[in-house]
Amino acid sequence: MDAVRVALLREVLAGTEWLGATRRFAAVLRGSVVSHGGGLLLVGTAEYEPWHLAAHLVDEAAWSGTPELAPTLVRHHARPSDPAHLAVGLGRIEAARRGETLLVASPQEDAARGAALLERVADARRAGVTVLALGPGEGDLTALSHESLTVPDGSELDLDTVQHLVSAAAGENARPGRTRRSLRDRLSRLAESLTAPPPPPW
Repeated sequence: MDAVRVALLREVLAGTEWLGATRRFAAVLRGSVVSHGGGLLLVGTAEYEPWHLAAHLVDEAAWSGTPELAPTLVRHHARPSDPAHLAVGLGRIEAARRGETLLVASPQEDAARGAALLERVADARRAGVTVLALGPGEGDLTALSHESLTVPDGSELDLDTVQHLVSAAAGENARPGRTRRSLRDRLSRLAESLTAPPPPPW
């Protein structure tokens, strides 16, 4: 989902609780990774890996000038033979320490997430890691989280759509002392590039 579609989605959602909720959660996420500077770990479940959220956060990190937003995707079935950015397994959560942020994104309840993941999340929290959760909003994960954004089963938005709103909002607000490109700026630049005359021939 590109910036134009996110803007249109926000227009549709105007007057609902979703805009405020996703912006508040994004502010906590941004504040945690920027102020602590320890890095962002992103994990899903064995059945659900948040590839799209990882990609959008990488884009927002680049567009907003906030490298701290670029996550390390932690995978349940990572193999040493995978490319480096896909080879990070659950052991990385065990190694997480104070100053790092762990974002768990899952459409499933705790039983489906697995006890092994919840144990690792609990250990990470005890080690001083800030734990954030995107998902159904019930069970042990919500209790372990410092901040959670509930996406109930059957709600008007699904988890993937909420992730787009969160990632877009995470890159928008400026960190003090740093100039960032807002959504309006990005749309303006996109329009300029589309309407600019072609470059002169070589």
